[in-house]
Amino acid sequence: MSDTLRPYQTDVVDQIERAIAAGERRILLVAPTGSGKTIIGCEIIQHFTQRYRPVIVLAHRKEIITQTSKKLCASDIRHGIIKAGFSPRPMERVQVASVQMWVRAMRSEAMRLPPVDLLIVDECHHATAMTWRKIIEAYPDAVLIGLTATPCRGDGRGLGGIFSCLIEAPQIPDLIELGFLVKTRVYAPIRPNLRGVRIRRGDYVEGELAERMDNPKLVGDIVTHWHKYGHPRKTVAFACNVAHSLHIRDEFVRSGVRAEHLDGATPDDERDAILARLETGETELVANCMVLTEGWDMPEVGCAILARPTRQMGLFRQMIGRVLRPADGKPDAVILDHSGAVFAHGLPEDRVEWTLDPERSAESPAHTARLTSNISKLIECSQCGALRLGGQPCPHCGFLPHRPPRDVFVAEGELGLVTNGRARGAGYDPETRARWHGMFRFIADERGYKAGWVAYKFKEKFGSFPPWGNTPAPIPPTPECRSWVRSRMIAFARAHDSSP
Repeated sequence: MSDTLRPYQTDVVDQIERAIAAGERRILLVAPTGSGKTIIGCEIIQHFTQRYRPVIVLAHRKEIITQTSKKLCASDIRHGIIKAGFSPRPMERVQVASVQMWVRAMRSEAMRLPPVDLLIVDECHHATAMTWRKIIEAYPDAVLIGLTATPCRGDGRGLGGIFSCLIEAPQIPDLIELGFLVKTRVYAPIRPNLRGVRIRRGDYVEGELAERMDNPKLVGDIVTHWHKYGHPRKTVAFACNVAHSLHIRDEFVRSGVRAEHLDGATPDDERDAILARLETGETELVANCMVLTEGWDMPEVGCAILARPTRQMGLFRQMIGRVLRPADGKPDAVILDHSGAVFAHGLPEDRVEWTLDPERSAESPAHTARLTSNISKLIECSQCGALRLGGQPCPHCGFLPHRPPRDVFVAEGELGLVTNGRARGAGYDPETRARWHGMFRFIADERGYKAGWVAYKFKEKFGSFPPWGNTPAPIPPTPECRSWVRSRMIAFARAHDSSP
């Protein structure tokens, strides 16, 4: 298998092997989502099984267990699965085990615990929970390797109470440069008002958070901005709770989008069917509550909607990690941040200084500098609407003002692309204006609208009416044009519905 590893994966495996040889027994591997940490784990497993040493891989979700099993099969590593619904294979040297079932077996003494020389804990940021710790403590002499993209507890502090050695794979910007992840475009509104929402165990209280975020205007804005920036990408939406997720789904369905919902109570076969429809394109969007935040991979998904504010940098990075994997025809990942998370935790491409110290929190030096300085703020790019960093060119369209821009009015609820700059009116060349004019004419003819509709849509898009007496030839509209028109009509309808 070594021949198929990426160079950095080979280097990480070597670092782990050297650490074990030096006597380390509690190793934490930090590897971003999409970097192949399970592949790295399989290589280490193979090294142990070649020496006839038993291995246990612990995971807490069915998706992680099945994905680990698939990777082991691809590496020709025979194994059993210890989980309800799977036929046991107790004679195999490698076992992939459900944390919940393993703990139940320990409590009931229904199963004699096998010897283990290597214990791999996937998504090990959960390992501080008592259930996980009981399993770890049951094997004090085994080599423990934790795998995670976010090595911190809910409050952001390190996992040094469990692990003693930290090994890091390349970070997100490195993997983007190497072509193993895609860059991001982040669109974000003004940070939602969460004043008064209480905090418990390092994050917002779910019920109070959902009550604040789950209102018709905010949910409607989510739909409008998806039509503007996310359509027609396959999309996953992260909600505050089940009711919030259902409302998001219903609002999308009402706007003509094929949307579905799933949560922790969704039966496994139904969940699998929903995700299969998303993969084929039969479903365009899946809204969920804390189900697809980790252990789920679908590279074809190109847009993430963050409708759930969080104080946890780990959860934020788990959510955005779902859309960073490359796929055919996927130039980048669009993140529609209605939660204000990027203003709290930074951009996906920001580097993070992870720590084992349980008294310290992981942090992004670049974002910390933004919060304490008047330069390099996250601001809206006036040309494409994405976020950029002040004083730097927009990473999406390359725009950089030549002089300090004046503050401009930004319509309430509008998203802007996150990079480094300030908001200014969009500029379009004459050819672009003429093309859109023709596309508006095509839609007007198609729907039986009058010429005035074309003129007013042109003004709404470009800020001024088209030249007097200019009647363009109809041009078949692009999906972008149709999506823009749909988003404007949804916004108009919502404003009309809410008017006295």
